Amino acid sequence: MVTTLRQLSQKINLDLSDKLLGNCWRSFSLLAPESFISRIRKRDINDPLLLQILPQKLELENIPGFSSDPLEEKKYSPVPGLIHKYYGRVLLLATNVCAINCRFCFRRYLRETVGDWSRIFSYLEHDSTINEVILSGGDPLMLKPQNLRSILQRIHNIPHIKRIRIHTRIPVVMPERINIKLFPSKVPLTFVIHCNHPNEINPAVKKALHLLRRRGSFIFNQTVLLRSINDDAQTLITLNEKLFETGVIPYYIHIMDKVKGAAHFYVGIKKAKKIYSEMKKKLPGYLMPKLVVERKKGKVFL
Repeated sequence: MVTTLRQLSQKINLDLSDKLLGNCWRSFSLLAPESFISRIRKRDINDPLLLQILPQKLELENIPGFSSDPLEEKKYSPVPGLIHKYYGRVLLLATNVCAINCRFCFRRYLRETVGDWSRIFSYLEHDSTINEVILSGGDPLMLKPQNLRSILQRIHNIPHIKRIRIHTRIPVVMPERINIKLFPSKVPLTFVIHCNHPNEINPAVKKALHLLRRRGSFIFNQTVLLRSINDDAQTLITLNEKLFETGVIPYYIHIMDKVKGAAHFYVGIKKAKKIYSEMKKKLPGYLMPKLVVERKKGKVFL
């Protein structure tokens, strides 16, 4: 893992001393796996993968409308670590550990997690309207394999739960961690990965995604629209074509949640719609993800 600017500078042959923020970002420090760092273009300060992980002085600016809890998730949390915002499905913050600290993360200040799994399972078992459970975090694939398998098996054993979904960035940023033994063999799973730029996809990522498909899982992708990283139609067209070649179905393009410290990444709705319109001219319908913005009460399709 790369955790300091000095390490990162050495890896990419680039002097990052002017980016030093002292202790200002210690609560959300630099964190990225070696395998992700290896895909960054050396000596390129504007590399789209580098910009996703590089702490910058811009994060210290207080911009009106950007907050530490833009979605107010605690309002929808009847049990710590569980969010019940939509009818029929719940989201579990299975861990507060990630493999990578994306600088635009909307939970960068709220690293909550399940505190008492017995309360979680009791809630799931007693609400028969719940038919889908989504594991998120953090990243659920950072759990110890035996813990992950146990959680998935127990959820699967609840009669009224029909689907289990895992939201993860691991196949993209740390593909070497993907192993079929991570998952119970008889538990059907759907994966939603998070990939923002075509340069994130290399042979190791393709191999990891192939392993997930081999177990019979559907794989979808979510992309966050980010200024100076993927805010042009051709980049997103290439990304979705490349994803589909690996068996991944484009799912969502998100307008970035307005989290404090990430305003320099924000792409407004007007520009997002223009980019989306340009994508429609060149992509077939099945390669067009939905353009959405997350509001406090739920998603709005644009």
